[in-house]
Amino acid sequence: MNAYEEYMKTIANGMRSELTNHGFESLESTESVEQFFNHIKNDEITFVVINSVCGCAAGLARPAAVTVATQNEKKPDHLVTVFAGQDREATEKMREYIAQVPSSPSMALFKGQSLVGFIPREHIEGRPVEEICMDIKEYFDVHC
Repeated sequence: MNAYEEYMKTIANGMRSELTNHGFESLESTESVEQFFNHIKNDEITFVVINSVCGCAAGLARPAAVTVATQNEKKPDHLVTVFAGQDREATEKMREYIAQVPSSPSMALFKGQSLVGFIPREHIEGRPVEEICMDIKEYFDVHC
């Protein structure tokens, strides 16, 4: 691993832990994403955060995801995350399930393997964190 990759891994670990410290499972390989979706039941709800190192992930996406996932009355069965730019293969595999315009950060809600909600980067970037929380809350309240 070169110095740049080592530096980015060190930075990303702190950003990854902002989610994993609050119950999100980090899927870091193609196999871990496939295994996750192969074992999920059709009626189980999964909230996915595609994490990234950008400012809108740090100041908006991660705080909104953690706030709603930990405080909302209705919660999904599973919380998972992949890290764009760090876990490239896992992120690409997750994006196959999402089947939307790739963006990071972004968030998705699944019932089984069916996508029931998606919040792309353009609905995160430049918006107040409270509005993003309300978008996530609405998905949770309807589907969980």
